[in-house]
Amino acid sequence: MKKIILYIAVSIDGRIAEPDGGIEWLSEFPITKEMNYGYKEFMASIDTIIMGGRSWRELSNMDAMGAYANKAVYVVSRHDWGEKGNIKFITENVIGRIVDLRNETGKDIWLFGGGELVSMLLAADLVDKMRIAYIPVVLGKGVPLFPEQPKESKWELIESKNYSSGIIMVEYQKKE
Repeated sequence: MKKIILYIAVSIDGRIAEPDGGIEWLSEFPITKEMNYGYKEFMASIDTIIMGGRSWRELSNMDAMGAYANKAVYVVSRHDWGEKGNIKFITENVIGRIVDLRNETGKDIWLFGGGELVSMLLAADLVDKMRIAYIPVVLGKGVPLFPEQPKESKWELIESKNYSSGIIMVEYQKKE
């Protein structure tokens, strides 16, 4: 069974995007060859990406979806925009479809975001690990990483790493 891994950047006040969904605040902390925060290794460990509709629209507006052309991308949305190459839309029976993806053979699944989707999958006990990059920025307002979480869950710290950029990467595994 594939693992579903949340891999996400968050401000130190717990925001994953600006109020309008923008992620421009992350541009000061680019992923580079020298400073990739484990991104290259993570990308090699997955073959599927699940993201919410707002995340997909934001990345599409930035013309950034090309970076994921060799992965199967599933967008959870209220609207079916039609299959677009490697991009498919999940508009109904979201949990059932994601359970089916998880049960396929292959590499792990990246839970890209956003907050509503993260909360939905946490509530359904479908998130196995979290890799959270805390960015040294306070946004003050914006989209929270964990909007109204309906269910408590416990996590075990697997690893934490500090970077010279001020970013702290933490990795958690769900406690059984």
